[in-house]
This record gives sequence, structure tokens and C-alpha cells, in this order.
Amino acid sequence: MDYDVIIIGAGPGGIYAAYELTRENKDLKIAVFEAGNELSKRKCPIDGERIKTCINCKSCSIMSGFGGAGAFSDGKYNITNDFGGTLYEYIGKEKAISLMEYVDSINLSHGGEGTKLYTTANTTLKKVCMQNKLQLLDASVRHLGTDINYVVLENLYNELKDLVEFRFLTPVRKLEVIYEEDASDPQGYRVITDDGSHTCRKCIVSVGRSGSKWMEEVCEDLDIPTESNRVDIGVRVELPAALFSHLTDELYESKIVYRTEKFEDKVRTFCMNPRGSVVNENTNGIVTVNGHSYEDPAKQTENTNFALLVSKHFSVPFKDSNGYGESIARLSNMLGGGVIVQRFGDLIRGRRTNHKRLQDSFVTPTLKAEPGDLSLVLPKRILDGIIEMIYALDKIAPGTANDDTLLYGVEVKFYNMDVKLNDHLETPYKGLYIIGDGSGVTHSLSHASASGVFVARDILETA
Repeated sequence: MDYDVIIIGAGPGGIYAAYELTRENKDLKIAVFEAGNELSKRKCPIDGERIKTCINCKSCSIMSGFGGAGAFSDGKYNITNDFGGTLYEYIGKEKAISLMEYVDSINLSHGGEGTKLYTTANTTLKKVCMQNKLQLLDASVRHLGTDINYVVLENLYNELKDLVEFRFLTPVRKLEVIYEEDASDPQGYRVITDDGSHTCRKCIVSVGRSGSKWMEEVCEDLDIPTESNRVDIGVRVELPAALFSHLTDELYESKIVYRTEKFEDKVRTFCMNPRGSVVNENTNGIVTVNGHSYEDPAKQTENTNFALLVSKHFSVPFKDSNGYGESIARLSNMLGGGVIVQRFGDLIRGRRTNHKRLQDSFVTPTLKAEPGDLSLVLPKRILDGIIEMIYALDKIAPGTANDDTLLYGVEVKFYNMDVKLNDHLETPYKGLYIIGDGSGVTHSLSHASASGVFVARDILETA
């Protein structure tokens, strides 16, 4: 075999798997194959002036490369089993929390020292939420910020690059199982790239959400059972930071869930960015919206942004949840040339936001987006749920439902289908692990990172 372990994908799962493997056994020969670039070369060409929209780069620097899609996120590590994935269903709740805390300690030792850990423990805000038909989920949140998150990744890469063979801009085209004659268990695995094929005894697949289509092809080729997963569809809300300061100063990230009265759908807040910025995100050529925030006060803004998302899951007869989300995002791109922004007051009045009304708004947008009408994009059921949620949040954060609150659309969170794995996060093929968001098991930086450490330790036990 060319390698002891091949890791496909250099996102959080792949990085922390490599870190744990090399920490415990520096003699292992490990290669990481990554479709994107190394961290220092990840530069999106959109500058807002010369290049204003996505030009469909061969490898998207926002979504792919060392650090994965989370490299330029706001760097929130949520230590909780209440959201962010179902890792605890495979390895147990105590083990999952322990691994997330371990990852947190690695982040602190690699540049994250001095960052604050927020917690919902003993907060009176939980009662206030319940009194207004809202549920505040429990979590401890380490906020690194986009800037410190980059430093942590940079330090991890500098430590790993001499211990691990990184192959950037080398997407894996096919994954094959190697059998010896008459053997029931695989001898190893072969990854095929444009530069040739490479073999290994153990293989860790950690391709993230952007690798969802590739993951589906691999599971189909190898007859690995899968189940359809959900897609989250909604908008990103931007408003003055002062309106949410009583929540963000204490909790930083508040995960709040509301059950709509009309349809009994659950709407939730997601990825809250105090004094942050709204940004574009490119997934498989579709431009959606996201948010960042920084630890450095010099990079902070006067606004806070967060997503409001409604989950949809399809099974019979239609089961392509991601395809449904993509079609809505494409409609937004078609109408607005990318992301659309609308004032809440205009949405309620049934009129399109235009450049003049946006310019006269008391909220200055942090993303240059095309004013438009989200009611022409989002399905009525989802839009009704979002409007209900905004009025519900207005009760605990008065001013949320102001006319000038900005809604950017669409925000879509794509999830990989759930891959059938055992309690080692191993497929039916012994030694083939699927981790991170590519597995459908995790949906967050902390859970994905923890899954990487978990399978690394499993491999070390059998090495």
C-alpha cells in the first residue's frame, strides 16, 4: 500500500483526524487529498468593484480548500448535543461532548487562547423565551471569529504539513475497494485522481457539504445504504446590533426555535453574528447568503445578522431535498442575479424593495445585494413561517419586526444524505470511514472536528 491512511477532504473532520493520528503515531504514512487550495491561496476573486459576481472558478475558494467551508466562517464551536449533528447517537452523549471539549482545547493551544466561552447555563433568557412560545437550546459556544479561526487553521497546517502529505487541487474522481482473493474483508482502498491512483490500508472520507453529489456517487458505486436528508431554507436577517445586544452580550449565539401556529413548522435561528457582516456563499455554482463576525473590534460593524431557517424533508415520491433547495436558490439567482435583499416592511406590504427605499433605510446593509421581492422566490409556507418567527422574536427583542429590518435571500443549508454507518462511523466496508458533514451525521464545525478525532483513535487502536 502507498499509504497507511488516506484522508479525502481537508475540512474540519479531515484536519483533526490527521492531527490526532500524527500526534499519537508519527510513523504512519498519511496523505490528504483536497479538491481546493491550501489556506494561503484561498482567495475569492469577487472584490465588489472589478468582479462583482461569481465567475464559477474551477475550485471555489470559499467552499473548498484547507479548512473546508468553515475556514472563512465566523468560527463558532458549539459544544452541545442539542444541535449541530447526531454524533452522540453513534458514540454516546458523554463521549461526544468530551471530544468537542478536546477539540476546543486544541483550538486554544493553536491561536485561540483568550477567546470567550459563552454558555446558556443559568440564563434568565430561557424563561423569557418560553413565556413567548420560543425555545432557547442549551449550548456552550466558543467564538473564535473569522480572523482567529483563520489563525488556528494556519497554525494547524504549519504543524501538519511536515507530517502529512497534502495533495491540493487534487479531487478524487473514484474510490475503489481492494480485495485479496477469497478474503471477506477489504485489504485496502484505491483513490483515483487525474494524476493517477493511490492505495491505502484505511480511508477516511470527509468531503463536507460541497462534496454531497460526489458522496452520493460513491455510495451508489459501492452499494452503501443511504437515506434522504433534510434541507434548510430561509433568509438572513440583518438589524441594528443594539436590538439583540441583551442576547448576544450574554450568549453570543442564541439558538432559538419557534413552532408556527399556522402550519406547526419549526423555524429556528442559526449562525448569529453580533456586529458581523452578511456575505455571499457559492455552492456548486449557486449563490446563497451567509454571515461572518470577527473577534477584532476594528472589523466589527453596527449590525447583527442571523439566519431564520425552515427544515424540509422529502421521502415519497420525491426525495431530493437538496434538489428542492437548489431550485429555490436558482430562482433567487435568476431574479436578482445573485442574492436578493428586501426590507421587512416592504415584504409585509407586498411590494418590492427598490434602491431608493433601501438607501433611505435606517439599517445600512453590509452586503451589496439586489433589492427585490422575496415573496416571488420563497414558497408561501416557508415565508409565512419566517414572518411569524420575526413577530415572535419581536416580543423578546423589540424592534426585530421594524420596517427597516433587512432580509437577504435565500439562505440554504444543504445536508448530505445520511450514510449507513456503525458505531465506529465505519461503512459496511471495514476500514472505510465517513465523517463530518459529508456523512450526514454532523452539521457543525465542532461535531465534524470531533468525528475526525474519534475515527483517528479508532484507527490507532487497530493499527
